[in-house]
Amino acid sequence: MNPTEKEALRQQMLLRALLGDARPGVVQGWLQPRRVQRGLAAYQAHAGALAERALAAAFPVLQQLLGEDSFAKMARHFWREQPPTDGDLACWGAGLPAFLATVPTLADEPYLPDMARLEWAWHRVQSAADAPADAAADDAVQGPAGLALLGTQEPEHLHLQLPPGSAVLFLAWPVFSLWQAHRSTAEDRFDAVRLALAEGRGEQGLVTRQGWVPQVLALPADEARFTAALLAGRSLAQALDEAEQAEDGAGFDFQAWLLAALRQQRLLAVRARDPALER
Repeated sequence: MNPTEKEALRQQMLLRALLGDARPGVVQGWLQPRRVQRGLAAYQAHAGALAERALAAAFPVLQQLLGEDSFAKMARHFWREQPPTDGDLACWGAGLPAFLATVPTLADEPYLPDMARLEWAWHRVQSAADAPADAAADDAVQGPAGLALLGTQEPEHLHLQLPPGSAVLFLAWPVFSLWQAHRSTAEDRFDAVRLALAEGRGEQGLVTRQGWVPQVLALPADEARFTAALLAGRSLAQALDEAEQAEDGAGFDFQAWLLAALRQQRLLAVRARDPALER
C-alpha cells in the first residue's frame, strides 16, 4: 500500500469512527492510541452540535413540533445515518423527510415527514438563483417581460415563468395550514388545523418567493395542478388543461390567477415557444 492509499484509508477509518460504525480496536490501529478516544469524543460532540444547528435553521417548525431535546437527538441520529456529502451544511437535509418516515417512535405523528418536505422546499427557495435580469418586472406599469403576449398569442405558444426554486407540493396531511399556524399569533390558530389533522385531510400548495421573501401558500387542487404544470415547463394551454382535470377544476379562473400572480410578483415573464412570435 503506497502512502497516498494508506492516508486515504486512515481518513476513512476516522470518518467511520466519527459516525460510530467502526470497532475502537480497529480504529486505534490507524490513529494515535493515546489521543483517539478524547479526540473522537470531541469531534462527535462538535458534529452533533453542527447537525442540530444546521437542521434547526432549515426546519424550525419541525423543531417546535418535536421539542428541542427530541429534535437534537433526531438530528444527531440523522447525521450518523446520512452524513453531509457537501462542505456547505445548508445543502444537507434533503433526505430528512424519508428518514423521519422510518423512525418507529414518530409513527404516531405521521404528518412530520410532510412538514419536513414543506420546510425543505421553503429552505431551498431562499437560496435559489436569481431570475435572469430580463425576466424581472420592467416596472409597475408595464409588468413582467412579455406580458403583452397574453393578448396576442394562443396559449399553446406561451410559457409562464415563475420565481426560481418554486415548488408545488401535494401532501397527505394539512401541513401548509399547520406551518402557517405555527407562525401566527392568533389565539385560535390551531383550531382548524386540529380538525384537519383528526380527519386526515391532505393539502397542496406552493412554496415560492416574492422578491427575496419566501412564501408558503396553500392552494386549491386546480390551481396547484396548473402551477405545477407551469413549473414543469408546459405551455399555458397544457397548464389550463391540467387545472380542468382537477376535481374542482371547472371553476379555475385564469384571470383571477393572473391578477394575484402579478400583485404577488409570482409571474416573472411570459415567453413564446417560437421567439419570432415575440416580435
